[in-house]
Amino acid sequence: MISAPFQVVRDFEAALCKYTGAPYAVAVNSCTMALLLACEWHLNHLPEGRYWSRGENRICVEIPKRTYVSVPMSIMHAGGHPVFRNEEWRGLYQLKPLPVWDCARRFHATMSWGWLWKGQMQCVSFHASKILGDTQGGAILHDDPIADAWLRRARFDGRAEGVAPKDDRFTQIGWHCYMSPDVAARLLHKLSVLPLYNADLPNDDYPDLSTMEIFR
Repeated sequence: MISAPFQVVRDFEAALCKYTGAPYAVAVNSCTMALLLACEWHLNHLPEGRYWSRGENRICVEIPKRTYVSVPMSIMHAGGHPVFRNEEWRGLYQLKPLPVWDCARRFHATMSWGWLWKGQMQCVSFHASKILGDTQGGAILHDDPIADAWLRRARFDGRAEGVAPKDDRFTQIGWHCYMSPDVAARLLHKLSVLPLYNADLPNDDYPDLSTMEIFR
């Protein structure tokens, strides 16, 4: 009998930190949810004035017009409004002005090292088509201990890890998007043999999202 099935998720997160150089890694069930939680944190859980002021209905978050369709949807779910820029990108891009990066098509060792990434959140994908891939999965790589505590509850229905619901004290709204232990176990094994450098994946043939009525 497994006494702590989610320990393998924590082991995978620790391995992610060691491999990439990120101080913290929060594993979730997709890069889409990683982006949603990262946007939610920056748009709704930081002091007023960082990205918005009272009276504003929502803040515009700028992304390339050719990217995966769930990215602007994640922005909208977090309360922002997606706007589109004409950008040829490869591997990663920023959700401006937020310090949030869609890194779904990049994954290599040291990708989080150095001053450049201080205060940033890199959202990575473990979809079957990605560099480190399985049936599903994603993670937020970052360096903020306060955000880390919020993100861990946010991905787990607002719950504290290791605490039975009857004994928990719910203090925040969450989402049901934690990484399942079986996925973490397989990814942990695959990560142990992954090369230190992996070339960025080429972009898919994304449509021009700026032409679609749903995002206007």
